[in-house]
Amino acid sequence: MDDEPKPLSQLVAQGWEIVDSSSFVDSMGRVGHSVLLRRHREHKFLIVEPKLMGKGLVVKERNV
Repeated sequence: MDDEPKPLSQLVAQGWEIVDSSSFVDSMGRVGHSVLLRRHREHKFLIVEPKLMGKGLVVKERNV
């Protein structure tokens, strides 16, 4: 568990500020999390959800 990357922690360490967060349930019943981040005048979403097959997480970054 300690060897897994922590993308949200890494982004906060780079100076990104957490503005808002939410949880969602997709069509397959998996729970995911979405975090809105801000740095200067830039915004991005970090979306974290479980893998479709196997263990682990899928992390997606979207610039806004």
